[in-house]
Amino acid sequence: MKLYADLPSRRTTQFVGDLLLALWIVLWIWLATRVHEATEELAIPGRRIDASAGDLGAQLHDAAGSVGDLPIVGDDASKPLNGAGDAAEQLARAGRAQVEAVDTLAFWLAITTALVPILLVLAFYVPRRVRFVRRATAGQRLIDSAADLDLFALRALTHQPLHVLARISDDPAGRWRARDPEIVRRLALLDLADAGLAPPPADGRR
Repeated sequence: MKLYADLPSRRTTQFVGDLLLALWIVLWIWLATRVHEATEELAIPGRRIDASAGDLGAQLHDAAGSVGDLPIVGDDASKPLNGAGDAAEQLARAGRAQVEAVDTLAFWLAITTALVPILLVLAFYVPRRVRFVRRATAGQRLIDSAADLDLFALRALTHQPLHVLARISDDPAGRWRARDPEIVRRLALLDLADAGLAPPPADGRR
């Protein structure tokens, strides 16, 4: 698999692009983490309510149990304490529900913060890189010597704009059919440059 072009300028551009993509992903993951942490601070009151009300409810139920052991007035005296304990437990449950809601909000805010900008850039950048890798890898397998340039010259004739071909020759197709080595090589260089590949040496050795 050929990930980068042979041509120095294009290879540098690709490397810088990949590096910037990695930095972009790291940046938005870091920002998403900060958003998550900031949102989680909203859950602090709920956690405090849960802890305080839960402890209070347990203490009130304990007190109700102790008072309930008293003769004659025990049952009557324990009812208000149990009621207050139940109320405290309900308040603790409300605190836990608030914490769970904030946790869910923090999770989805972080996911959205990271994924939206990352996916937008990936949707634009990755297909172009994949197309290059596929084309360059296939081209690299096909070109072993100057004798293989004919195929790339034919691709240039069929894909390059006419004004580009006109700079090669007044009759590029005719001279390609005549197997003019200079024209074949110049045409092939056009397609190889688009694929990011360096031409083979003129003597046929790699």
